[in-house]
Amino acid sequence: MIVIGYRDDLDQAVRRRGLDPFYLVQAPVSPPTGRSFRRVSDMENVQEVLRAVLSEPLDEVVGVLSVHEMGVFGAAYLRQQLNLPGNADSKTALYFRDKYLQKSKLPPHIRRARCRYASRDTEYSDLVNDLGEVFVIKPATGAGALRTSVVRSPEDYAQALRPLPTQSDVEIVAESFIDAPEVYMDGIWGEGDIRWSSMTRYHRSPLSAAQGGILAAHMLDKTRHAELFAETEALAGQVLDSLNAPDCVFHLEVFTEESGLTFGECAIRLPGALSPQVNKMTYGVDLFDVEISLALGEGVTQTLDNGTPDRFYGYILLRRPAHGSLTQQDFERNFIFDEIEYSSSPDTKAGPYGRVGQAIVSDQDELKLKKTIEDIVRFNELG
Repeated sequence: MIVIGYRDDLDQAVRRRGLDPFYLVQAPVSPPTGRSFRRVSDMENVQEVLRAVLSEPLDEVVGVLSVHEMGVFGAAYLRQQLNLPGNADSKTALYFRDKYLQKSKLPPHIRRARCRYASRDTEYSDLVNDLGEVFVIKPATGAGALRTSVVRSPEDYAQALRPLPTQSDVEIVAESFIDAPEVYMDGIWGEGDIRWSSMTRYHRSPLSAAQGGILAAHMLDKTRHAELFAETEALAGQVLDSLNAPDCVFHLEVFTEESGLTFGECAIRLPGALSPQVNKMTYGVDLFDVEISLALGEGVTQTLDNGTPDRFYGYILLRRPAHGSLTQQDFERNFIFDEIEYSSSPDTKAGPYGRVGQAIVSDQDELKLKKTIEDIVRFNELG
C-alpha cells in the first residue's frame, strides 16, 4: 500500500490488514526505522511523487491513500497512472483541495464565505471592497489553518502575505471573515449518499490553535443536538453531491450562526488530530479501516453504528504552558483520562499546534465532557 504522508495510528491500521506500507513523505520527515519510504521536497508536486514511486522496485501495489490534505490530489493521480482502485479523478480531487474552486462550484443557495484569489499585486482596498473590513488570507490549498491570518488593517495584510508564496495568481485566497463557532462532521460517503456521520465541536477555532491556542474538540450528542445534526447532514449531502464526491471518508467544517449554517470547507480524506480515535471510541467506527477498504476497492465493509453511544469522547492536543512547567503526573493528579501522553522534556520538538502531548477524556454526559475539557485546557495554559 502506497501511503502519502505518515502517522503512527494509520501505520498500525495498515499493518493490521496484513499490508506492507511504502511511504512518501515530505522532507525532513522520516518514518520510524524499518519502514520503506522515499522523501520528496514537495508533496503536491505530482511529477516528483510519481518519480519517487516509479524509481522504487515495488513488488505488487494494491492501492494508494493519503494521510492528510496535501496528498489527496497526488493519491488520485497515482491511482490513475498505476491503474489502482479508488478515486482516480484528479480534477474532482482538486475541487476538494482549492478553496476558491470549491466555493465557486457550490449551488447558490448554500451560504459560504465570499472567496477570491489574491496575489502580491492585489490591493488591500480591493479586498476590503469585495470582502468587507475584516477578511482572511490563507493558502488556496492549505490545511489545518496553517499560515492563515485574519486581516483588519493594511499592516495585517502585509504581515499575512509575508510567509506565503506570492509568485502565482492562484496560490492564495482571501475570504470574508465569519465570526461564529465552528463544528465539523466526519462521515462516510458511498454510492451517492451519506452512509454514516458524527459531529464534533471545536473548543476554539483551528486558527486560534495555530496561533498559540490549544486545539481541543469533543463529540456531540445527536439526541441533544438533533436539529444541528439534521441540518449539517443535509448540507454535507448537498456539498458532496454538487462536487461529485467519490466514495470516501469526508471531513466537513461549518459555522453555526444564529441565522443558520454557513459552509466552511469540505475534504475527502481522514480527519486530522485524534478525530479517528474518538470516533472509534464513541461509535466503534474505524475510519482508518474504512479508508484502507476504499483504497483497496472493497467499498465499506464495516457495520456502521448510528445509535446513541454509552459515552462521548473528546481530545486535547497538549502544549507547553505559557509559564512554568508541567509533567504527565501533574495532569493525572488533577484529572481522569482515558489516555494521556505528555512530554515535559525541553528536548521534545513540538509538533503541529505546538503539540508535545495528547489526551483523550470521556463522559456519559456531553456537557460534563465539555466542562472537563475546558478545565484541562485552562490547566495546560496556566501551568
